[in-house]
Amino acid sequence: MAFKFSLATVLRIREISEEREERVLQRTLHEIAEIVKAMARMDVEISNSNASRRSDRFKPLSGSQIRNSYAAMNEIKQSKVELGEDLVKLQEIREVQIQSYAAARRDREMLTDMQDDKRVAYESDVARQEQKVLDDNYIARRGRH
Repeated sequence: MAFKFSLATVLRIREISEEREERVLQRTLHEIAEIVKAMARMDVEISNSNASRRSDRFKPLSGSQIRNSYAAMNEIKQSKVELGEDLVKLQEIREVQIQSYAAARRDREMLTDMQDDKRVAYESDVARQEQKVLDDNYIARRGRH
């Protein structure tokens, strides 16, 4: 008779729940990394724009070129501010998700530990029964002689 864990279905559901929470956490971490990269790219664009303006300081430029340059700079800065706000929200989501993942993991580990304990008890019981059969066979054979 094979080992059967009576809570196997519950354990599988908890494993699925833990995997789902982990995927959500990984997706959130990926989004945070993408925002950080985008903000770094924006910093580079701002630095390049500032350097370009400094080098073009003595070149004749029309008012519309200067206005367009500052408008583009302000747009980049506004996008960076919006990304910063998104980053703060994602970091809050990450903290909540870490808690959810930890709870799902604890729930799954509790059942996994219970399953391991029951398996050890089952295997011990089976070994004891097998030894009893061997002992009974030995005694029966010895008694016939």
